[in-house]
Amino acid sequence: MILDSYRLLSTKHHIITTSQHYHFTTPPPYRPTALYQHLRWPATVPKSHSRQKQQLQKPPSQARSYGSTPRRRIRRCINFKAHIAHKYKQEFSGEEDASNSLWKWSVENIPEFWGEVWDRVGIRASKRYNEVVDATLPMFPRTAWFSGAKLNFAENILFPTVPIDPSSTAVISATEEHRSHWTWTDLRERVRVYAAALSSSIIPGDRVVGFVGNHEDALIAMLATTSLGGVWSGISPDNGATAVLNRWEQLQPTVMFADNAVFYNGRAHDSMSKLGEIVKGLPSLKHLPIETHKLEVANGPAWLDEEFLGSAIDQDRPLEFLQLEADWPVYILFSSGTTGKPKCICHGAIGTLIQHKKEHMLQGDMRKGDVFFQYTTVTWMMWHWLVSGLAVGATIVLYDGSPFPKYLSLLEQNSAAPRSKYPLKALRAIYSTAAVLAPSTFDYVYRSFGPVNLASITGGTDIISLFGAPSPLVPVYAGEIQAIGLGMAVNCWDPEGKPTEEAGDLVCTKAFPCQPVKFAGLEGEEKYRKSYLDVFRPTEWHHGDFLKINKDTRGMIMLGRSDGMLKPSGVRFGSAEIYNLLFKFFPEEVEDALCIGRRRKKDKDENGGGGNMCSEELKGSIREVVKREMSGRHVPAVIDPTPELPVTTNGKKIEVAVKQILSGWDVKISASCANPGALEWFRKCGSEH
Repeated sequence: MILDSYRLLSTKHHIITTSQHYHFTTPPPYRPTALYQHLRWPATVPKSHSRQKQQLQKPPSQARSYGSTPRRRIRRCINFKAHIAHKYKQEFSGEEDASNSLWKWSVENIPEFWGEVWDRVGIRASKRYNEVVDATLPMFPRTAWFSGAKLNFAENILFPTVPIDPSSTAVISATEEHRSHWTWTDLRERVRVYAAALSSSIIPGDRVVGFVGNHEDALIAMLATTSLGGVWSGISPDNGATAVLNRWEQLQPTVMFADNAVFYNGRAHDSMSKLGEIVKGLPSLKHLPIETHKLEVANGPAWLDEEFLGSAIDQDRPLEFLQLEADWPVYILFSSGTTGKPKCICHGAIGTLIQHKKEHMLQGDMRKGDVFFQYTTVTWMMWHWLVSGLAVGATIVLYDGSPFPKYLSLLEQNSAAPRSKYPLKALRAIYSTAAVLAPSTFDYVYRSFGPVNLASITGGTDIISLFGAPSPLVPVYAGEIQAIGLGMAVNCWDPEGKPTEEAGDLVCTKAFPCQPVKFAGLEGEEKYRKSYLDVFRPTEWHHGDFLKINKDTRGMIMLGRSDGMLKPSGVRFGSAEIYNLLFKFFPEEVEDALCIGRRRKKDKDENGGGGNMCSEELKGSIREVVKREMSGRHVPAVIDPTPELPVTTNGKKIEVAVKQILSGWDVKISASCANPGALEWFRKCGSEH
């Protein structure tokens, strides 16, 4: 059913839906003649810049390489590198060379780099900036970016700087049963109608929220909101009322768009009871457009959708875009809130826009006419990343329906061979987020999907974008994030705050434009500082991820959350190292696992434990493998079968809360936990061990 769905969506392009958060971008068909040729810089630069090509160390033999993006599709990134080399008189070597790469130049010349990106990717602005950024200032308090510029976020999404045929498809909206195509003209007109109705309901800075699925109306409501200077926050209807109120009551929204039901697994699921609770808990609401059923709103009317749209004072109001400062807030996202109230993370227009366009156009080589799909809900940061594909001129696919858990892993486990049924000639990129793919899955994808750029990517809600990104200039290595993003001064630090080639904390040591503009709500500034800039120094962003940077490939090896780091007998390592062993050596026996370090008051040392469905024989085998492949100090003290693992509503495993529970803390279960019963199981387990 899943593979059939992409054929229904389009006969010209190929799309595969996934739930392990991969996106597939699709150019016109090509012949991948150079896939396994390692592209080494400089390949097509002027001769004056190709004389000092340094010889790099070979990657370790265990790091399997799958080659790079075909040469004819990476001209944009090569040209950008050649442009920088020529303009700034640089003699670059390969991107694996940390000391003499485009990445190195980009993080040592922050204002110059981001100014070049502005011009290269195209930012539509009514007034150009006076200064990119003052690079001498610390990250906190946050410094201004592109000061003096005047622009509008929605205008950049709806009117890309590349020529667009208005009659071409901008959006494909898909459910389990229906498909609809929206041209650029259709999309712009519908945004105009929504903005005309909203214009008398909000003023710049008002918060507009959406309790909505991933469909075209959610996109249109967001674009109408931001065209007027409003700030958008979306949460999908699969969240409970408590989870929604924990977030939105901090925002005091003026308008809420809402779906009265969600449709998945072949049937409708009513949302009205949850919606009633949410509306009662938001006394600031003045307007509630909804598809059916009117609800009582404290300070204004609840409209049926068409009634609201018909309420515009000027039905013929043209589509206009309020010109605002570059850092004007456009989105509010939320931290997971697994151990406390979710933090309200405000992202600005230029930071979101320029970072996304850099990632899509330069690092992902996305182009006008590509078809871009990302499985996501409106809650997750990847929805915003998907929407920005429009700013490139790509066609985006919005899918609202049943999720597909661990899609690539399931295909791998069932030895599915997609190309035996579908040619997939247009498919060229598969991006995986949330967790790095197991090495075996890299092998499977290249066997089964052919010449694609398979890139695990990493970033987060906090930056609404990526620290670890795809790159058309370096090969893909199994088990690694392909490259550190251009302009992102990512480093790996030990507990003393010093760079290390061993495993350590992910830090970013230079300012970057997609840094949140602020935290909304009470004590927002102090929460901001404590969240990112309190661990080392206010000049270094501490992201909370535990990683290792491969000194030979410059790939990022993600090892879990640093606040969930394990440290038995003084050995620091991340849970992902154990997960990789389990999935490599026990793919049939272990469905999933949770590895945490527990240290109670009575414990002399931290001891690790894992949750798996396993027998005593399997427990022994796991211990033997961990001891052999890592060390005796890595062997878990407790291995117990669990009925299920606790996950957030975004599907991420909850490690920190489990660690705290097993260490004897009295942890309140957050509404962001999708299956709170699983945490209760660990509470009981902790009392028995």
